[in-house]
Amino acid sequence: MQKENYTVSHHDDVMVAVAKFLSELWFEGEFRDQPDYLAEIFEDILKTELGDDLDLRTKMIGCIKTCKMLVKALEPFSDAQIEKACIEIIEA
Repeated sequence: MQKENYTVSHHDDVMVAVAKFLSELWFEGEFRDQPDYLAEIFEDILKTELGDDLDLRTKMIGCIKTCKMLVKALEPFSDAQIEKACIEIIEA
């Protein structure tokens, strides 16, 4: 992190922000399927002239990887457990 962007923040603030993000993400729909949805969309894009861009391909792979990492991190937990944890952190 660059010094000019550094602000002193309590670690709880970070956890609340992450909990809000996850809570909103789960509210939007079934996130566990997002990597598959992205892969399907990107496969179709790759069949077009637009998909022949190396920079775009790199970004698409990064998006899929990020989604897969989040899904894997939350895989051991049920939707109810995730929701409960988010609520507890937000309300703390």
